[in-house]
Amino acid sequence: MGFLMFLLILMILALAVLMSVLVIVPQGYSYVMEILGKYHSTWYAGPHFRIPLIERVAKRVNVKEQVGDFAAIEAITKDNVMLQVDSVVFYKVRENDDNPRKYAYGVTNPEKAIELLAATTLRNVVGEMTLDEALTSRDKINDTMRSVLDEATDDWGVLVRRVEIKSLTPNDDVRQAMEKQVTAERNKRAEILEAEGHKQSDILKAEGHKEALILDAEADKQKRILAAEAEKQALIDQAQGRAEAIRQIQQATAEGIRMIKDAGADEAVIRLKSLETLGKVADGNATKLFIPSDLANLVSLVSAAAETVETSKTPAAAKPKVTEPVVNIEKKVQAEPDILKSEPGTENF
Repeated sequence: MGFLMFLLILMILALAVLMSVLVIVPQGYSYVMEILGKYHSTWYAGPHFRIPLIERVAKRVNVKEQVGDFAAIEAITKDNVMLQVDSVVFYKVRENDDNPRKYAYGVTNPEKAIELLAATTLRNVVGEMTLDEALTSRDKINDTMRSVLDEATDDWGVLVRRVEIKSLTPNDDVRQAMEKQVTAERNKRAEILEAEGHKQSDILKAEGHKEALILDAEADKQKRILAAEAEKQALIDQAQGRAEAIRQIQQATAEGIRMIKDAGADEAVIRLKSLETLGKVADGNATKLFIPSDLANLVSLVSAAAETVETSKTPAAAKPKVTEPVVNIEKKVQAEPDILKSEPGTENF
């Protein structure tokens, strides 16, 4: 029984010694180790063994990215305006080389040192700008602070990743003046926009009136062109109609002449047709009468025709009474050749 108790105590002591010798470094941390008060090595994530009572963990360094949300500070701009500036710094301890040792031994309180360094740097950067520049140049302030802080904390093994300005707040008087300025600027822009709107409206109205006049002129021009085209087409149609009528008349005349030739009409029929035409010419209100030069022959033809008609209608005893007037007419025409032939082919009455 006593032996079992001894073994149990021995196992407990061995386990305690093993636990004091075995050191497990978690991920995201680095351990700075000392032997008898002097830096010995840096342990990174994983299991490690130390010498009991001689070697110890001097500092546990967080190598993850950290956020330094520092208190707001007051800074004076180049044009003597007080600003309350609130910033955030993102930094981390470099894992490579011997940066955890620098972080442990380079400065007493690294977080406080970074806060104070950020405040002084921010005052310097804002002091070189006017109020308007500071309010509109946050990116410039962020970049300048990041580069200055990263260079200053390099000896501490710290890498400054980003610097962000949370707010830039002027005092109440300046803020009221800025609000008045913004209001005046807005009113000015509103008046300018209203004037531009009226100007654009007048321009559009003038252009619309101009376009309307142009369209009216184009419409009137097109109307005139169409009217001229219609009149031209009407004249062409009339001329074509007249030409067609003349052509048909000529065709009818030619057809009549052809039919007369085909019927074998003699000279007597042609002369009778001429006499009928002469009668139609003399009828009406004409002041001139055209008499053919061979009127004597025509009268002889008329006498012969009349004689033929009387022969067919009256008894044989009465023939001398009908033919004598015709002969007398023929003699009278032959006795007065000068009157009928004063101008060959025509005579005025």
